[in-house]
Amino acid sequence: MSDYVVVDASVWVARLVEGDVFHALSRAWLEEQRATGYRFLAPALLLVEVAAAISRPTGNPQLARQAVTALKNLSDLRLVDMDAALVQTAAQVAADLGVRGADAFYIAVAYRLNLSLATLDVDQRRRASRLITAIALPV
Repeated sequence: MSDYVVVDASVWVARLVEGDVFHALSRAWLEEQRATGYRFLAPALLLVEVAAAISRPTGNPQLARQAVTALKNLSDLRLVDMDAALVQTAAQVAADLGVRGADAFYIAVAYRLNLSLATLDVDQRRRASRLITAIALPV
């Protein structure tokens, strides 16, 4: 699995929303990872987070559904089922690192699979780096 990187919803939302301040950065970073042979992982929660992050501020549920469909159709994105073992690991991560609930799932996936986590969330990256390798996208 060393050719995978866990990618947080913040990166995917920025990539999918053209008006996002980090759109170009996220797009370039994801394309660079693909070009070097990396594939992407995320907990299945990614789909919910992306739908909410797009629908809520835009008021456009169709746009949110299109974004979810686009993610589901990516051949180089693997969604990890949120089974009882992952939930338990995420709960421990949340307690130990003091991260938000959703953030704990991305960190838990990276931890359980010994992978790096890419995120635009500075607080998540700082806290996660106590347990895993957390990648800062070059700004």
